[in-house]
Amino acid sequence: VQLVESGGGLVQPGGSLRLSCATSGFNLDRYPIGWFRQAPGKEREGVSCISNTDGSTYYTPSVRGRFTISRDNANHTVYLQMNDLKPEDTAVYYCATDRIPRKYGISWCLFYKYREVWGQGTQVTVSS
Repeated sequence: VQLVESGGGLVQPGGSLRLSCATSGFNLDRYPIGWFRQAPGKEREGVSCISNTDGSTYYTPSVRGRFTISRDNANHTVYLQMNDLKPEDTAVYYCATDRIPRKYGISWCLFYKYREVWGQGTQVTVSS
Protein backbone atom coordinates (compact mmCIF):
# COMPACT_ATOMS: atom_id res chain seq x y z
CA VAL A 1 0.00 0.00 0.00
CA GLN A 2 1.46 3.33 -1.03
CA LEU A 3 0.26 6.92 -1.06
CA VAL A 4 2.16 9.69 -2.83
CA GLU A 5 1.06 13.32 -2.50
CA SER A 6 1.85 16.10 -4.93
CA GLY A 7 0.68 19.58 -5.87
CA GLY A 8 1.85 21.63 -2.92
CA GLY A 9 3.73 24.87 -3.23
CA LEU A 10 3.88 28.56 -2.41
CA VAL A 11 0.75 30.57 -3.16
CA GLN A 12 -0.48 34.04 -2.28
CA PRO A 13 -3.51 34.54 -0.05
CA GLY A 14 -6.68 34.08 -2.07
CA GLY A 15 -4.97 31.70 -4.46
CA SER A 16 -5.72 28.08 -5.28
CA LEU A 17 -3.93 24.76 -5.34
CA ARG A 18 -5.00 21.22 -6.17
CA LEU A 19 -3.36 18.43 -4.24
CA SER A 20 -3.23 14.90 -5.62
CA CYS A 21 -2.78 11.61 -3.78
CA ALA A 22 -1.73 8.78 -6.06
CA THR A 23 -2.51 5.41 -4.54
CA SER A 24 -1.22 1.93 -5.30
CA GLY A 25 -1.27 -1.55 -3.85
CA PHE A 26 -4.94 -1.65 -2.91
CA ASN A 27 -8.42 -1.14 -4.36
CA LEU A 28 -9.09 2.50 -3.61
CA ASP A 29 -12.84 2.14 -4.05
CA ARG A 30 -13.03 -0.11 -0.98
CA TYR A 31 -11.38 2.36 1.42
CA PRO A 32 -12.28 5.64 3.05
CA ILE A 33 -9.48 8.13 2.53
CA GLY A 34 -8.71 11.61 3.67
CA TRP A 35 -6.47 14.63 3.77
CA PHE A 36 -4.79 15.69 6.98
CA ARG A 37 -2.43 18.54 7.75
CA GLN A 38 0.11 19.57 10.33
CA ALA A 39 1.32 23.10 10.84
CA PRO A 40 4.55 23.86 12.74
CA GLY A 41 4.01 23.51 16.45
CA LYS A 42 0.46 22.23 16.04
CA GLU A 43 -1.23 18.87 16.24
CA ARG A 44 -2.10 17.05 13.06
CA GLU A 45 -5.76 17.48 12.09
CA GLY A 46 -8.24 15.98 9.68
CA VAL A 47 -8.96 18.44 6.87
CA SER A 48 -11.32 16.51 4.65
CA CYS A 49 -12.28 12.87 4.23
CA ILE A 50 -14.47 10.90 1.85
CA SER A 51 -16.44 7.71 2.28
CA ASN A 52 -15.80 4.50 0.42
CA THR A 53 -19.51 3.66 0.20
CA ASP A 54 -21.82 6.60 -0.47
CA GLY A 55 -19.35 9.38 -1.30
CA SER A 56 -20.21 11.35 1.80
CA THR A 57 -17.61 13.87 2.85
CA TYR A 58 -16.40 15.71 5.91
CA TYR A 59 -14.65 19.07 6.10
CA THR A 60 -13.13 20.66 9.13
CA PRO A 61 -15.06 23.89 9.78
CA SER A 62 -12.19 26.23 8.85
CA VAL A 63 -12.10 24.95 5.24
CA ARG A 64 -15.80 24.45 4.50
CA GLY A 65 -16.83 26.27 1.36
CA ARG A 66 -13.21 26.63 0.23
CA PHE A 67 -11.88 23.07 -0.11
CA THR A 68 -13.35 20.17 -2.09
CA ILE A 69 -12.30 16.54 -1.83
CA SER A 70 -12.89 14.08 -4.65
CA ARG A 71 -11.83 10.60 -5.58
CA ASP A 72 -11.20 9.00 -8.98
CA ASN A 73 -11.24 5.31 -8.23
CA ALA A 74 -10.55 4.35 -11.84
CA ASN A 75 -7.30 6.34 -11.78
CA HIS A 76 -6.48 5.47 -8.16
CA THR A 77 -6.21 9.13 -7.18
CA VAL A 78 -7.72 11.39 -4.55
CA TYR A 79 -7.77 15.16 -4.93
CA LEU A 80 -8.11 18.17 -2.67
CA GLN A 81 -9.06 21.36 -4.47
CA MET A 82 -8.17 24.30 -2.26
CA ASN A 83 -9.53 27.75 -3.10
CA ASP A 84 -9.29 31.10 -1.35
CA LEU A 85 -6.26 29.95 0.56
CA LYS A 86 -5.35 31.73 3.78
CA PRO A 87 -2.05 31.98 5.66
CA GLU A 88 -3.50 29.71 8.34
CA ASP A 89 -3.78 26.94 5.76
CA THR A 90 0.01 26.72 5.70
CA ALA A 91 1.00 23.19 6.67
CA VAL A 92 2.28 19.88 5.42
CA TYR A 93 -0.66 18.04 3.87
CA TYR A 94 -0.89 14.26 4.01
CA CYS A 95 -3.31 11.74 2.62
CA ALA A 96 -4.04 8.69 4.70
CA THR A 97 -6.08 5.54 4.83
CA ASP A 98 -6.07 2.18 6.61
CA ARG A 99 -4.61 -1.25 5.96
CA ILE A 100 -8.06 -2.80 5.91
CA PRO A 101 -11.36 -1.14 4.95
CA ARG A 102 -13.01 0.39 8.01
CA LYS A 103 -16.42 1.89 8.57
CA TYR A 104 -16.48 5.54 7.61
CA GLY A 105 -17.94 8.26 9.74
CA ILE A 106 -16.97 11.72 10.93
CA SER A 107 -14.83 10.16 13.64
CA TRP A 108 -12.76 8.41 10.95
CA CYS A 109 -11.54 11.84 9.93
CA LEU A 110 -11.26 13.34 13.39
CA PHE A 111 -9.21 10.55 14.98
CA TYR A 112 -6.17 10.81 12.73
CA LYS A 113 -4.04 8.75 15.13
CA TYR A 114 -5.93 5.62 14.09
CA ARG A 115 -5.07 6.01 10.40
CA GLU A 116 -2.53 3.38 9.44
CA VAL A 117 -1.08 4.31 6.05
CA TRP A 118 0.37 7.76 5.32
CA GLY A 119 2.00 9.46 2.40
CA GLN A 120 5.18 11.49 2.74
CA GLY A 121 3.31 14.79 2.69
CA THR A 122 3.40 17.89 0.50
CA GLN A 123 4.14 21.40 1.78
CA VAL A 124 1.58 24.13 1.26
CA THR A 125 2.70 27.67 2.08
CA VAL A 126 0.30 30.59 1.82
CA SER A 127 2.13 33.89 2.02
CA SER A 128 2.39 37.22 0.27
